[in-house]
Amino acid sequence: MKKNGWKKRIKTACQEAGTYRECFAQAVETLADILEKRDAAQDAFDADGAEILVTYTNKGGAENQTINPALKLLTDLNRDALAYWRDLGLTPAGLRKINEDALKPKRASPLADALRNAGG
Repeated sequence: MKKNGWKKRIKTACQEAGTYRECFAQAVETLADILEKRDAAQDAFDADGAEILVTYTNKGGAENQTINPALKLLTDLNRDALAYWRDLGLTPAGLRKINEDALKPKRASPLADALRNAGG
């Protein structure tokens, strides 16, 4: 997905979670950029055979197995994206930090119920 598509999805998700603030625009922009790069890295990894380990030849001519650099890049981009998701309140822990009341069920106090019933 392209960056603008990600921006729309992220902003919508924040609005649905009740966490969107206009001051988050730069964080949304950065997360969209990370996700666009992650999608491109995933496509390249898949097109290359999605091998977890690859063989490389060092300076001495010896062949060694190592983690595919494309997989490492994907892991790093996913980790970075998760941090932004959390900061925007799009994970349970992130939502709790932004809005503690968002995860609690709405319960009126007995006093509020009595006052409401007495007035009407």
